[in-house]
Amino acid sequence: MNQAIESDLPEKLSKPAQQALANAGYSRLEQLAALKEADLLQLHGLGPKTIRQLRQALADKGLAFAE
Repeated sequence: MNQAIESDLPEKLSKPAQQALANAGYSRLEQLAALKEADLLQLHGLGPKTIRQLRQALADKGLAFAE
């Protein structure tokens, strides 16, 4: 049964990127702020464009990827 999870991730992310994040258990920007960009790039379906989109979304909330 597929339950809707409240997410504040950008809606413009590609379907493969959305699926990769969901499969890894990520649905909130706060979760991503604890990760390094390189960690996310290991997920199949995420690339540089997705990282740029997520970086901007994090910045809009006063957050950033871990160093």
